[in-house]
Amino acid sequence: MVSNPPADYAGVPLPEVQIITNRLLSAETTEAVLNKLDVIEGVRQINMTGESIPKTINSGPAKGLPNNHTERKVINVNGREMELRYLVGAFYIELEVADEAELDDKLEEIKAACDSCIEFGYVLNVGRYSKYKPTLHDYRSE
Repeated sequence: MVSNPPADYAGVPLPEVQIITNRLLSAETTEAVLNKLDVIEGVRQINMTGESIPKTINSGPAKGLPNNHTERKVINVNGREMELRYLVGAFYIELEVADEAELDDKLEEIKAACDSCIEFGYVLNVGRYSKYKPTLHDYRSE
C-alpha cells in the first residue's frame, strides 16, 4: 500500500496547480511535460487524469480481446519507467511553497514547461482540487 505524504504544512493546505489541456495529449507529449515538471523544486506530487485506455476491450463484439491502442505505452520520466494507461487531459500538481512570492515563481516555471510542450493550449488554475483530510465517507468505508 502506498502512503501519500501529508497534504498540509503547519495546518495550512498546500496549493495545487490544475492544468487542463485543450486536447488530450499523446504519450510523447505527456512524457515531455512530466520530464519538465519533475525537475521543478517544490513539486510534491503530480496526478493526471484523462481518457482511459484499458488493456482489454470492455464491450462490443471484440470484448475481452487485447486493446492495441497506439498510445498505451511505457514512458520514461527522468529515469523511471511508468505505464501510461490513459490519454492525459489534466494535471494536478501539489506544491510545497512558503509564501505567495515563491508560489508565483513556481507558477512561472510551470507555465514555461507547459508552453514548451503543450502545442494546442491549456488552462492553468491555482487552488485545492483534491481532498487533503479525511471526510465522513472515509470513516464510513473502513
